[in-house]
Amino acid sequence: MQPINPNVRGTFPPPVMEARRWIAGKSFPPDRPLINLSQAAPVDPPPEALKQAMARAVMEDDATHLYGPVLGNQDLRDELASQWSKAYGGTIRPAQVAVTAGCNQAFCAAMATIAGPGDEVILPLPCYFNHKMWLDMQGVATVGLPTDDDLLPDPERAAHLITERTRAIVLVTPNNPAGVEYPPALIAAFRDLARAHGLALLVDETYRDFHSSTDAPHDLFTDPDWDETLVHLYSFSKAYRLTGHRVGALMASEARLAEVEKFLDTVAICPPQVGQVGALWGMRNLSEWLAGERLEILARRDALIAGFQRLPDWQLLGCGAYFAYVRHPFDAPSDTVAKRLVDDAGLLTLPGTMFGPLKPEGGSGQAEATLRIAFANADADGLAEVAQRLAAITP
Repeated sequence: MQPINPNVRGTFPPPVMEARRWIAGKSFPPDRPLINLSQAAPVDPPPEALKQAMARAVMEDDATHLYGPVLGNQDLRDELASQWSKAYGGTIRPAQVAVTAGCNQAFCAAMATIAGPGDEVILPLPCYFNHKMWLDMQGVATVGLPTDDDLLPDPERAAHLITERTRAIVLVTPNNPAGVEYPPALIAAFRDLARAHGLALLVDETYRDFHSSTDAPHDLFTDPDWDETLVHLYSFSKAYRLTGHRVGALMASEARLAEVEKFLDTVAICPPQVGQVGALWGMRNLSEWLAGERLEILARRDALIAGFQRLPDWQLLGCGAYFAYVRHPFDAPSDTVAKRLVDDAGLLTLPGTMFGPLKPEGGSGQAEATLRIAFANADADGLAEVAQRLAAITP
């Protein structure tokens, strides 16, 4: 048998693909069709005008079919630097911006420059599974930071986890899978902690366009020396429905991006051209449309909160952006419960066991008692139906 890297073999299968296998070959009655709450991605296509702009680029701009700069097209990097500087009240230069083939690649590229085999990275629990998968495959140890019932990480608790092998702390806000938004003061406290120990602070803001506040989510970019500590990650997939075109962004020091360029050149050479066209056109033309998308997601969040108020046996631990994180009432592990919900309620969710260890030391909200509900593709009526179906299932 040919050899397989034990680090790759040792990590878990892709969770969303595993969940899809739970419904493979199954049929659902017309009066109770499957409601897929497993993946945090829009299924609707981009707005018509955005599709037309991308189509014109394909038909009229021959450069669209060629390799581009490894760190992304200059016009998109310029636009990101300008809009981010204005939104966050700080100064971000185009040379501190890279475009990537999705935010997952931004994380992998940044982390490849930060940590290697034997190093450690702190992830709050529950954590985004792809982050842990990448660290596993690189031989980097994930150090779980338990959170309490508010699902907010504690900088003081994180400080006790730092060792001589620690290289970075990762924050995702609004959080995947918990849905909670980290307050600006909390993010700043983690920046101060990382800076004091010479660590990188990765802040993944994939879902920032759906934050409940229109104010800047944090003030880290107002620090003139922000790039000494902060590595910022972003995704265009959710904002403009470009999931299939793979466009993300990474903001860091010029020195780090010089190292990131090496990684990206060996993986994808350059981010997809058509996706970059779409991202740039969206940034320049769809601010009002995106504001409406944000309000719709917030309305769905409110509908889900209202639904769970009618479910006394269930506990809503966190809810925001695309996600609700809930404690189920069953005397069974969450992966068993998730599979039962497919058969008994026509609901596909992801179990907490996919987002962290079963019983983190010193933390609550254990993985075996929780589920993630990704509600971006269910409207208010659909979410009311979700609550009704859950109410009909007896523990």
